[in-house]
Amino acid sequence: METTKDTYRGDFPFFTNNPDLVYLDSAATTQKPTQVLEATLTYNGAQHANIHRGAYELSIEATNKFDAVRSKVKAFIGASLEEEIIFTSGTTESINMIVSSYAGLHLEEGDEIVLSILEHHSNLVPWQQLAIARKLKLSYMYINDLGIIEPDEIEVKIHDGVKIVAITMMSNAIGVKTPIEAIIKRTHQVGGIVVVDGAQAVPHQAIDVVSMDMDFLVFSGHKMMASTGVGVLYGKKALLETMAPYRYGGDMIEYVEEQVTTFAKLPSRLEAGTPNIEGVISLGAAIDYINHIGMDTIHNHEMMLTQYALLKLSELDYVNIIGTTDIQFKGPVISFNIRDVHSHDTAFILDNAHIAIRSGHHCAQPLMHYMKVPSTARISFYIYNNTEDVDQLITHLKEVRRWLGYGS
Repeated sequence: METTKDTYRGDFPFFTNNPDLVYLDSAATTQKPTQVLEATLTYNGAQHANIHRGAYELSIEATNKFDAVRSKVKAFIGASLEEEIIFTSGTTESINMIVSSYAGLHLEEGDEIVLSILEHHSNLVPWQQLAIARKLKLSYMYINDLGIIEPDEIEVKIHDGVKIVAITMMSNAIGVKTPIEAIIKRTHQVGGIVVVDGAQAVPHQAIDVVSMDMDFLVFSGHKMMASTGVGVLYGKKALLETMAPYRYGGDMIEYVEEQVTTFAKLPSRLEAGTPNIEGVISLGAAIDYINHIGMDTIHNHEMMLTQYALLKLSELDYVNIIGTTDIQFKGPVISFNIRDVHSHDTAFILDNAHIAIRSGHHCAQPLMHYMKVPSTARISFYIYNNTEDVDQLITHLKEVRRWLGYGS
């Protein structure tokens, strides 16, 4: 029977060029299909021109191609307006923009920000530094032994006086999903706004920012088969209009005089300078590719793989899976450790077998400290993986302890 991997793997030149490689690190970055590579090649090789600046045909065509992606992103995440879509360099810049241009203007000494202990450093350090600089209170929602934020934690930590809750939809480190809709509802009840880190969720599940009532959503292109260096900041228009320009320069102005400047309307006001045009074009092509496959197809395939991998890993008594194994709380990311073996050694030995996984603290040191785990080995899936990849992983995991002299 034809598998999903057989159906779609052929779209990815990476695997033609690396036929023996088992790639299990899509949470770090995804591979690109031919459709995305060709879109950027066509722009660079035949259509390259700067946008929003030229009256000649090539520039107009490039502008139209760039602007069309904003419409695709709007539809992809269920936004109401194109001007609610701001192109950035990625999740990190999007969060820093919100911290600097929104929170920095609206929060006062003593106001409270709530994060979760699951956060990637990109959604922790900027808030931490703002809290230090502005004398704000920074609090955390903590997790149970399975990595799950429980309802009581949400009710207690998100209370009157909390102005911002910044929360991941899915932990990049242990693959646990957060109860995002309950968190959004509770935050709005106390009059706060929610910043959602969707870097690990947007590529893998359908998102509707309006029905979920998200205030801000951020994500990166390279985790959904687009180029590096491009991302999205979605915000409700009323919130974006209160944000100060994050950078000053070309294309974000209305009029400039010697002593005063007036700024352009959204989204231009928050997109100073020449953007990553080819990156945005790649993002549009990646969205087209995802829509062609269908997000439900991607999600169902990844959950099948995750469940299969959890089952196979659980059969190895020297493997400790970090976080819940309940598939309803999981995304396509699994962290684990092998008894007596450092995660870096696990990754190195697997690399010798042409299996690429991630190891370390996964830019989530507070989470690792809280769980009393110095580091983990992490595998992650996307549409080009299948059960054969998992089988090869399991076969070579059985060799890891032997390599280090621990026997089977």
